[in-house]
Amino acid sequence: VYLHPSTTPYPHGFKCFTCEKASDNYECNRWAPDVYCPRGTRYCFSQHMIYNKYIKKCFPWNSSFPVGPGIPHSLFSQVCTSCCEGSICNLPLPRNASDAVFATLSPLSAGAPPLSPPGLATPLGLGLAL
Repeated sequence: VYLHPSTTPYPHGFKCFTCEKASDNYECNRWAPDVYCPRGTRYCFSQHMIYNKYIKKCFPWNSSFPVGPGIPHSLFSQVCTSCCEGSICNLPLPRNASDAVFATLSPLSAGAPPLSPPGLATPLGLGLAL
């Protein structure tokens, strides 16, 4: 979803669904505050800890980006993480390896870790505890 530039608080402003420790995706999206992400953020981050909690937030690109397998939070938890670029693009939650993706609309910066050719979705992380 692209917003008209005159309606955003700064150039390229965008919104993400945001919640911490929601009990389900519906609760997260329904009660998410309707605010713009702060300057310096570029992506919408979503993390689904199966049978546990849901996290969605605005996210900057930096060296601590959680690319690769997720870190299990308990012995029997599965963690799926995804990131997307674009206003309110994080409506669905990652639930498996095909949903846990990094999706960008623009070329990655030189400082970003290489994932795949710009514009393609790349598996981001699916961690399983055995």
